[in-house]
Amino acid sequence: MKLSRRVSWFLLAFGVWSWWIWITFAKNLWQDGSGLAFDDAGDPTAYFWVHLMLAVASFVLGTVIGVIGFRSVRTLRRERDDNQPQPEPEPTRVP
Repeated sequence: MKLSRRVSWFLLAFGVWSWWIWITFAKNLWQDGSGLAFDDAGDPTAYFWVHLMLAVASFVLGTVIGVIGFRSVRTLRRERDDNQPQPEPEPTRVP
């Protein structure tokens, strides 16, 4: 299956966005001081575990989608470069 250039770049951008969003979310979850993620004793709550699993699953899926986009962009560039006309080699002069 061959992806278009637009779809390939979208998938790659989605993968990068996913890394940024979900890593930021996980760091914020870990540092939560509102009492939702950790109880008074400092132990993780069900809220913490559910949201951590959501973040991990979304991070993994975003990584897979980003890798698909990256590989497709790389393949499209390689095909474009292979189809470019190559310059003629200059003739060598023999004295």
